[in-house]
Amino acid sequence: MEEVGGSSLSVSTIILKIFFVNLMKNKFPAVDSWDRAGNFLEGRFFLKNIVAIVGRPNVGKSTLFNQIAKKKISIVDDMPGVTRDRIYMDANWLNNDFTLIDTGGIEFETEDKILNGIKIQAEIAIEEADAIIFLVDGRTGITPADEEIAEILRRTTKPVIVAANKIDTLELEMNVYEFYSLGFENVVGISASNALNLGDLLDAVVESFPKVVEEVSDEDEIKIAVIGRPNVGKSSLVNKLLGEERVIVSDIPGTTRDAIDTHFFSDGTKFTLIDTAGMRRKSKIEDAVERYSIIRSLRAIDRADVVLMLIDAPAGITEQDKKIAGYAHDSGKGCVIVVNKWDIFPDKHDRSTNRFTDELRKEIGFLQYAPVLYASALTGQRVNRVTELVKFVAEQQSMRIQTSALNELLQDAIAVNPPPSKKGKQLKILFMTQADICPPRFILFVNNPELVHFSYLRFIENRLRESYGFEGTPLKFVIRKRAEEE
Repeated sequence: MEEVGGSSLSVSTIILKIFFVNLMKNKFPAVDSWDRAGNFLEGRFFLKNIVAIVGRPNVGKSTLFNQIAKKKISIVDDMPGVTRDRIYMDANWLNNDFTLIDTGGIEFETEDKILNGIKIQAEIAIEEADAIIFLVDGRTGITPADEEIAEILRRTTKPVIVAANKIDTLELEMNVYEFYSLGFENVVGISASNALNLGDLLDAVVESFPKVVEEVSDEDEIKIAVIGRPNVGKSSLVNKLLGEERVIVSDIPGTTRDAIDTHFFSDGTKFTLIDTAGMRRKSKIEDAVERYSIIRSLRAIDRADVVLMLIDAPAGITEQDKKIAGYAHDSGKGCVIVVNKWDIFPDKHDRSTNRFTDELRKEIGFLQYAPVLYASALTGQRVNRVTELVKFVAEQQSMRIQTSALNELLQDAIAVNPPPSKKGKQLKILFMTQADICPPRFILFVNNPELVHFSYLRFIENRLRESYGFEGTPLKFVIRKRAEEE
C-alpha cells in the first residue's frame, strides 16, 4: 500500500501500465462513459421512455410495480435518495431503458374520488407517457370503470397494452379474450402476485416504444432543467432569465414530445432551457394530483447538464421537493438549489438564510454539495446570479484529476483514517482513478469489495471535495476487485 501514489516514478509507472494493460484486455472497459450502476456505455445518450400503469382501484397496479422491483428485472437504480412512497423506478428490459410509473400510490381529493381519480390517472398517462399499461382484473371481468378508462385511452395515439391481472390458473386464461372488446390490439394475461407472464407483458411494452432518438448536443452548450413542484415559480424564473438583456437564439422543437427548448446567451456562454413550453403553459391536470407532476421533471432532468431545483421559501421543504431532488441527485446531474419567493418569506431577520440553509441540509441531506441561492423570480432579486452559478457547477462537474494526484490524496486519507476491517479481514484500497466526468466517477480497486462500507466512501468523497471542490455535482464511486500482486 505504501508504494501506491508514492514518490517513486518507477512504481507509479508500473501501476499505470498494469491498469492500462487491463484496459486493453477489456478487463475494465474504456473510461469514456459509465451508467449509474458503473456499467460501460458507448458514449451515447438516449432519452428514456416513460411507461405508466393505469387502472381502477384494487386491480393490482402497485403489486405489478412492486413485483417488477422484487424480481429485479435489470433495475438500473433504486434511487436511494428518494423518500417514501416512491411512484417511479428506472428499469431495463431487453436493453431498453425506461421509467415505470405507478399511479397506485396517488390519492385524490375530489368529491367523486373513484370516478374522477381514474379519469385523472388516464389523462396524465395520455399527457406524459410513451406507453401505457392498462391494468384490469381478469377475474371480475370488464366493469363500468374499466370502460370509462378505455374510452379515455382510445383518444390517444399512444400504444396501450391491456394487462389482464390475476390470471393464475388454466381455467382463467379464457377470461383474457373478453378484454379485447375494450378496443385495444395488445392484451396479455398476467398474474402480478405470482409473476406469471411478466416477460410477455414487458416484451409487448418495449416493442411499442417509439423509435429511439439519440440526442446530439453542442459540447459548449449547457442544458438547464428548471425543476420543482407546481407553483414554486418555475415559469416566472424562466421568463425572468430570458427577459434580462439576453438574446434568444431560437424556439425550436425539443427532442421530447411537445417540448420547446429555448436557447440563449449570457456572458458569452450558450445555455438551453429545457422544455420551457411545458413550464409556461398551465397544466391540464387538476391540482389534486400535484404529486404526479414529477413526471415532467423526470424527462427534463434526464436531458439536463445542470438542474435548478426550486424551493418555495414560504412553503418550506416538502416531500415532493425531496422526491424531485432525489431523482436529480441519483441521475448524477449538477444542481443549484434556488430558494424562490425569498422576498415574501415571513419574519425575515439577519439569520434567516443561515437557518433556512441548515434546514435544507437536514431535510435534503444528499444535496450537501449543491450551492444555495436565495432569489425572487418575481422581482428579479439575485436572478442575475443563476447563470453564473450554473456555469460554475458545469465546470466543477467537468473537472478531471490526474491519477497520480488522486493516489497521493488516497494515501494521505488512509494515513489519517485507515480503512476498516470486518470479521478480522482488512480492507485494502490499492488504487484510484477517475473514469468519467459529468458526474465525476472514480474507480477504487480494492482487495475485497465486500469490506467497503459506505461511510468510508463518504470519507474519501469528503477528502476529494476538500481538495478539489466539486461543488454542485454528485460524485460516483465504482468498486473493483484486484489482487494485491497485480
